[in-house]
Amino acid sequence: MLRRALRALFTWTVALLILFEEWGWVPLANALARLGRLPFFRWLEARIQSLPPYAALLVFFAPMIALFPVKVFGLWLIGEGSGFLGVGIIVVAKIAGTAVVARLFMLTQPALMRLPWFARLYGRWTAWKDALIARVRASAAWRAIARAKAEARAVWQRVRSALARPE
Repeated sequence: MLRRALRALFTWTVALLILFEEWGWVPLANALARLGRLPFFRWLEARIQSLPPYAALLVFFAPMIALFPVKVFGLWLIGEGSGFLGVGIIVVAKIAGTAVVARLFMLTQPALMRLPWFARLYGRWTAWKDALIARVRASAAWRAIARAKAEARAVWQRVRSALARPE
């Protein structure tokens, strides 16, 4: 029983993290792509796209490694009683990290897929992630949240249309 509860907690935690990544991946990468229009960033992105596979791998993982101490610092702040600041630092690091990693993946993916082991692991990761997300979306809790969200959206639309009507 405890094992099932822990597994469910782990599954939901991982699924929510993955869903956050999925939700933010494209919009955050596109936001950073707008920076890519500026001359320096256009030059930098061209250099990143031309990297050989292992150099691309290093560039792809660099932000994750660089942000680890920032997240640890956030945890330390929480432990020292500055919970709001610590959580804020972790959230900002997560959002910034997602944006940078998403953009870097878009730039380095062709080179990374030339590494057979990376392409194989990426395929397995994608299949596992898609199955996990499908399982969560099929759950009763997710369907209840989706219904509540749809109902709230319908109420909001009725309120907006009532406010927009001239009297």
